[in-house]
Amino acid sequence: MSWSKLKEALSHAQEELMRKKAQRDVLLDEKKRVEEKWHALEQKRELLEKVRILLQQTADHARQQAKEQLETTVTRALQYVFGPSFRFEIDLQEHGGNPSAEFYVVTEWDGKVIRNKPQDARGGGVIDLLSLALRVALIESMTPRVQGPIILDEPGKHVSEDYVGPFVELIKSLSDTFQRQIIMVTHNTDLTESADLAFDVRLYKGKSIVRKPRLLDNGNE
Repeated sequence: MSWSKLKEALSHAQEELMRKKAQRDVLLDEKKRVEEKWHALEQKRELLEKVRILLQQTADHARQQAKEQLETTVTRALQYVFGPSFRFEIDLQEHGGNPSAEFYVVTEWDGKVIRNKPQDARGGGVIDLLSLALRVALIESMTPRVQGPIILDEPGKHVSEDYVGPFVELIKSLSDTFQRQIIMVTHNTDLTESADLAFDVRLYKGKSIVRKPRLLDNGNE
């Protein structure tokens, strides 16, 4: 091979080498950018994982606080009406990653602890009371606090005569404790007689007739 051809071949080789170096430099820069992006994403992933754990712990703590608050409020209502042997428990569970709760009415008789679902505990009266107490507890636990009266439709309609008196006193206590007006629709004379103001509504020829309100003397000034 002549000298000129060698020089030409060497020149082509040098050009190819420079091209390859340029390609290498581009790839190295791209690799550096990808690595920096990967590290940034990894740091973000770690941060998000820490946030997820924190939120999970916060949610667990909030659920536990709400559970204890509801248990305390409803237990007090149960004991107010049915006596000190009753208490309310919430069993927090998780199914398929979704939290759930089971409600139980717990009683103690002769040293034995009996744990029942509300529908199996002393009939509908317990369910009526639980429904009322849970609604009040949920309303009072909301932030910001929900304003306005509590409206009840036939409260305590399954509460037996033996417990109507304490049930009436419970409603008065809830009204006083939480400073809320309670508006009721009821056929129970014990409840109407406990009200500060009562309207008599009767059906006449297909129309509801509202009689003038009766101011009731309940010892209130």
